[in-house]
Amino acid sequence: MANVPDDLRYTADHEYVKESGEAGVLTVGITDYAQGELGDIVFVNLPKVGQRFDEHEVFGTIEAVKAVSDLYSPLAGEVVAVNAGLESDPASVNRAPYEDGWMIRLKAANPADLARLLTAAAYRAHIGS
Repeated sequence: MANVPDDLRYTADHEYVKESGEAGVLTVGITDYAQGELGDIVFVNLPKVGQRFDEHEVFGTIEAVKAVSDLYSPLAGEVVAVNAGLESDPASVNRAPYEDGWMIRLKAANPADLARLLTAAAYRAHIGS
């Protein structure tokens, strides 16, 4: 069964959103379920700091042995940090998607939009868990 922490928000596309502790800044990555479905992650292509994305716009790609998948911005906003550690260790997404395997930090254009994302219970229902 996939690990779905109760304190996060989720998208139907299997991204998670975690509050960073800095006002309006959210940490974004893929869920434990998503990394399990993808298999061994071998490469992550992420945006540059300063890039802006609309809600549900592709912000990068993730490559596994089996497939390449798009990564979608859960909210509109500006990238304020990128996890550079994924360049040398993309497998950290498999080992610890909610810790070392995070992808970007996004300064949300409208932090209140976070409330529209799936709760942990709704995401569990979405993945049939």
